[in-house]
Amino acid sequence: MERWGAVILAAGKGTRMRSATPKVLHPLCGKPLLGHVVDAVREAGVGAIVIVVPPDHRAFLQGIGGDVEVVVQGEPLGTGHALACARPAVEGRFPRLLVLPGDAPLVGAQTLRRLMEDHEARGAALTLLTAPHPPAAGMGRVIREPRTRRVLRVVEEGEATPRERRVREVNGGVYAMEVSPCFPLLERLPRHPNGEVFLTDLVAVGREAGLRVEAVSAPDPVEVLGVNDREALATAHRALWDRLRRRWMQEGVTLLDPATTYLDATVEIGRDTVLYPGVHLLGSTRVGRGCHIGPYAVLRDTVVGDGCRVVASFLEGAVLEEGVDVGPFSHLRPGTYLERGVHIGNFVEVKNSRLGRGVKSGHFTYLGDATIGPDTNIGAGTITCNFDGVRKHPTFIGARAFIGSDTLLVAPVSVGDDAATAAGAVVTKDVPPGVLAAGVPARPVRRRLPPGETPPGEAPKA
Repeated sequence: MERWGAVILAAGKGTRMRSATPKVLHPLCGKPLLGHVVDAVREAGVGAIVIVVPPDHRAFLQGIGGDVEVVVQGEPLGTGHALACARPAVEGRFPRLLVLPGDAPLVGAQTLRRLMEDHEARGAALTLLTAPHPPAAGMGRVIREPRTRRVLRVVEEGEATPRERRVREVNGGVYAMEVSPCFPLLERLPRHPNGEVFLTDLVAVGREAGLRVEAVSAPDPVEVLGVNDREALATAHRALWDRLRRRWMQEGVTLLDPATTYLDATVEIGRDTVLYPGVHLLGSTRVGRGCHIGPYAVLRDTVVGDGCRVVASFLEGAVLEEGVDVGPFSHLRPGTYLERGVHIGNFVEVKNSRLGRGVKSGHFTYLGDATIGPDTNIGAGTITCNFDGVRKHPTFIGARAFIGSDTLLVAPVSVGDDAATAAGAVVTKDVPPGVLAAGVPARPVRRRLPPGETPPGEAPKA
């Protein structure tokens, strides 16, 4: 669609949201409403995008990405005025234009392509996207000529007569138009009693000027849903969740109870992964193949390798290599990196730490700012005391170490390869490799013996 540009109208106040956040920036399944609209336009093949924004627009481009042009609507005088503000950025650049509201996040790229193709095929000057029945209250009605069924005008619900309100076909607020004949007509749009200029009036003004006006019906009425209040936002969430669930099941992911599985539009899931009830996959989360996630697990901005299991735990900003299992009731915080085969059991919290291959931490443990070598065992009740009230300090534990139950590691401190701590040890000084440390504060007791050996003079255990 090289001959097409797009204008997204995003300057409305959204007063019905009753929020300090601009309406089009409210999040929907991991993206702002405006971000979904921009993505649909790009996927439809339109690369040149102009966004009409209010004067205070610093936050509008966050999460949008790519090259977009911003035009400011100085006063909130309606959608017709907003499009007129974009005129200098549009005329002379491309002959055809998509115009969309920034609060219609469910319109699909395939529907936009169909709208543009139909517009070109019919030789229309203006084509509007409609729906056969309203997905929400308050939508403008499409009035047609009874005999020919030609589109005559669009009337807003608040200004419609009782007879017009009984019309089921509604306007979706999405248009395809020829720039040259349509833009001069923006100056003719009437001002309504509230002082605003409605873009919907371009349909009637265009017909009066002799332009060919056509309509294309959206395959699913929810695509034209405008999010104007919190109730509509909830409706949009339900619709998009259903869409995402269907997509991933078609890709080979098992959702045991789709209705209680919540997915952001930004997540990725590998084939043969099973999602149990109560799972939330949020943000930039990526889950590999053959994983079992849940029940009741929340993963945000987390990378999970193939063959992992996460049960009833909260993971944020973590990375898991292959074959890791976590939970139940554990919390992996940002900066956590678990290498292949790590086992994290119940009530374990890990923050900004790297655990080597095969590390096991089964119960009731806090590991913060720690680096732990492979095949080390962390006993129940272990705590890395990483914060002195002012600064965070690191703990280093070597390979094949054994940390006894209720050990306190007062950072900065290190425990060497093959070393061990006795139950209840308070480690304030480094433990050399191969040494057992015990006591409060912990002191080296003897060399740590390999498994199965006994100290000299003691009888072997039966």
